[in-house]
Amino acid sequence: MTATPPFDFAHDVTACFLRYVVIDTQSDPASPTCPSTEKQKDLGRVLAQELRDLGLRDAHLDEHGYVYATIPATSDKKVPVICFCSHMDTSPDCSGKNVKPQIVKNYRGGDIVLPVDTTQVIRVADNPALKDQIGHDIITTDGTTLLGADNKAGLAEIMDAARFLVANPQIRHGTIKILFTPDEEIGRGVDKVDLTKLGADFAYTMDGETAGYVEDETFSADGAVITIEGVSAHPGFAKGKMEHAIKIAAAIVERLPKDTCSPETTDGKQGFLHPIGISGALEKATLSLIVRDFTDDGLAEKEALLQSIVDDVMTAYPHSTATLEIKPQYRNMKQVIDRYPQMVEYAVEAIQRAGLKPVRSSIRGGTDGSRLSFMGLPCPNIFAGEHAFHGRTEWVSVQDMEKAVQTIVHLAMIWEERA
Repeated sequence: MTATPPFDFAHDVTACFLRYVVIDTQSDPASPTCPSTEKQKDLGRVLAQELRDLGLRDAHLDEHGYVYATIPATSDKKVPVICFCSHMDTSPDCSGKNVKPQIVKNYRGGDIVLPVDTTQVIRVADNPALKDQIGHDIITTDGTTLLGADNKAGLAEIMDAARFLVANPQIRHGTIKILFTPDEEIGRGVDKVDLTKLGADFAYTMDGETAGYVEDETFSADGAVITIEGVSAHPGFAKGKMEHAIKIAAAIVERLPKDTCSPETTDGKQGFLHPIGISGALEKATLSLIVRDFTDDGLAEKEALLQSIVDDVMTAYPHSTATLEIKPQYRNMKQVIDRYPQMVEYAVEAIQRAGLKPVRSSIRGGTDGSRLSFMGLPCPNIFAGEHAFHGRTEWVSVQDMEKAVQTIVHLAMIWEERA
């Protein structure tokens, strides 16, 4: 085994992270542009400049909000080109404006009450991972915004690993590509990516949760839109005539399974149907849902169930119509990753070399890697350390981010060693 590099260097990962989280990069699902919000480019410009300052001369932000850069090879071997990827946007579910991070030094256990909005409490009961964080430095917000560790932790880790590799050319590795994407949180993170320009053979997203985890499986995902055309009539003379589109939509929601097949009642490998929006008026309404399962057959079963619910509800409204449209979103990346077992094997070894116990897991969600895998760039997911994301009690451990940096560096070395 190649000698372990000197990981006792002064990490910059925390400083990077604290710089990035104060830049508002919230994406907007209602926007048709790419990126969906121009403010994502504010962070993109910072990242591109920092990469150029490291000496990566090709680093740049493109017109769609993507940041590309290359760390040149230090090995004479023919090594596959690997890419490390993270997304710049934060969730539309919670404000990412005026983020005020705090560091809870040397965490000693117990709940963490956030300082400005004290109703926001990071409870051990809700965050069992805190039990493994004794002695760590925990970064949170003041309770008024999300933190943005999803996925600015990943950005900081890749940037710190890049800095370390550039500063230590004695570490042998192949060509490494860096990709930072916009709009991952709204499912459009790789809509405009240029894979030819990127030029990578394999990739890893740094967008996972608990330290030590590598994920080679995601949900398969579809969106479902039900368009309801009701019958309008004057409310004073509506008896026997009116068929209210909003009430029809409500009846469909009411018929969805309550004890199974919903996010509130499922875990592990169980999928669900989940209504995410309803809009409209008496004559026309739209009901939006997401459909999730780990298999395509599971998706098809849930979509058939939804269609049967719609058909059954509509028997009570003979003069109205309801049309169900299914929109594919992404598929379980395991279908692709399993063709390249070395990708996960190398990640497991890198995590071990970083001093952690590797855990192979599945994601009850998706990453940019889900779509990248089906676009021809196989891309499992590695932990970034983020927890309780998309809400005001989000947190991340400094020490877990440092372990992620080490994992990236070891992974680059392992690909070179095995070439």
